[in-house]
Amino acid sequence: MLLSGTQRLNEQGHLEVGGCDCVELARAYGTPLYVLDEALVRGNCRRYRNSFAGNYPAQVNIAYAGKALITQAICKLMASEGMWLDVASAGELHTALTAGFPPQRIIVHGNYKSQAELETALDAGVHQIVLDSLPEIADLEAVARSRGQQVAVAVRVAPGIKVHTHTYIQTGQVDSKFGLGVEGSLALRGLRQAADSPHLDLRGIHCHIGSQIFGLESYERAVEIMLDLLVEAQQQGIHLHELNLGGGLGIRYTHEDAPAPLEQLAETVCTALLRGLEQRRLAPPVLVLEPGRSIVGEAGLTLYTIGVVKEIPGVRTYLSVDGGLSDNPRPALYQAEYEAVVANKANGKPTRRVRVSGKHCETDTLIESITLHDPEPGDVLAVFATGAYNYAMASNYNRFPKPAMVLVHNGQADVIVERESLDDMVSHDRVPERLR
Repeated sequence: MLLSGTQRLNEQGHLEVGGCDCVELARAYGTPLYVLDEALVRGNCRRYRNSFAGNYPAQVNIAYAGKALITQAICKLMASEGMWLDVASAGELHTALTAGFPPQRIIVHGNYKSQAELETALDAGVHQIVLDSLPEIADLEAVARSRGQQVAVAVRVAPGIKVHTHTYIQTGQVDSKFGLGVEGSLALRGLRQAADSPHLDLRGIHCHIGSQIFGLESYERAVEIMLDLLVEAQQQGIHLHELNLGGGLGIRYTHEDAPAPLEQLAETVCTALLRGLEQRRLAPPVLVLEPGRSIVGEAGLTLYTIGVVKEIPGVRTYLSVDGGLSDNPRPALYQAEYEAVVANKANGKPTRRVRVSGKHCETDTLIESITLHDPEPGDVLAVFATGAYNYAMASNYNRFPKPAMVLVHNGQADVIVERESLDDMVSHDRVPERLR
């Protein structure tokens, strides 16, 4: 069983998290239900901050990647832990601002930012906007010039590293919609363009090589490439003071997954960085990291109610639950794998091999094959490691209302996202007069 954080088996043989019985949570709040372990989220924030601060002599800013999971409560939690925040859309920025997250600790990302989004970021007084392309550098320069304003920026570069992860979440290779390639001097051209603008305060460079990464050697290569770029920029009179290495550290989705501890990530990155700085005779820049999945991923689980258990003799047994593709699209998008347990029989020995399917009108597979203890209709199925990119990527496919989310801590459960109702589903529908 893939237990994390405060997850444990209680005296009733039920799965428990944050001191709350998962069976009771399902009864009280309904299913599907996202459950998030506050203690583990906070602990991961502190581990990131402490491990990097302990290995690097200059300033380190740990910016939580909101795209993994963002709500107003999550923003409040991150602010209370002294975290910075990485947002990638107007919606994420609005969520952060309405939650009262300090704008001076917000970094704005995205490969295409509309003029309205740029102006919103400027109005809010965010720490920095990360520019992704030559046209975007020109766009922001024009907006800032029209406002008579100077804007702090960094330039995102593509270091040309292809990491071992799913193709859809590789982002640092040459052929990518993200950033300006180091090869061919496109990145240097972008830095020159930004540095020459009186309305752009160019502070640093950014890269993100991908997600769900296990091999730390990719980070070492990224450090070397980014430091070489800092040297090239300096030789052209462009002095940069921030180095943002993005996020991407993997988590355990199954027992076969073996990600490096984040303390090892900190030691690897900081050792490579300090060695490289000394070799190039560079002063230590402000170091920025943007973890998302590795902070909230294993802190989340999703509770479902088992509905139909359908056996096809000699073929397989299908176990259908009351959610699926709309609350977790990752298996369909990335062939993502998960582990699960029957929460009300969590102390039982696995006995029956099943395929866990959702109830959508698709080949809606959540878990290809798993052995569970005596699953029956009405049981509660808990799927582990669903804190990242589940709620964040949820949809209303088949007009499924989005699930509720509860934050659990010391035996208390608090709703941080209300369950959508069926009326919510039609609240934005409009019927033309001719059809009435």
